[in-house]
Amino acid sequence: MTRADPISYPPRGLSREEAARYIGVGVTKFDEMVKDGRMPKPKRLDGRTVWDRLAVDLAFTDIPEDGHKNFFEAVYRTKRA
Repeated sequence: MTRADPISYPPRGLSREEAARYIGVGVTKFDEMVKDGRMPKPKRLDGRTVWDRLAVDLAFTDIPEDGHKNFFEAVYRTKRA
């Protein structure tokens, strides 16, 4: 008998479709974002292509808000000065 995992957690690796859905865009837009560097490149696990959810989170956070500079840019500038 298999025991159910009592801990609920999100997957670390996401397929292309899951990664696109995770940030709220379609796969075509996600592919564009990977190509232009706004989203990370995938990892290869044997024959499977997988995006690291944490890397996608960081990349998404780094995209500036509409009409605003990225919040973290000001934080980094302050720490570097």
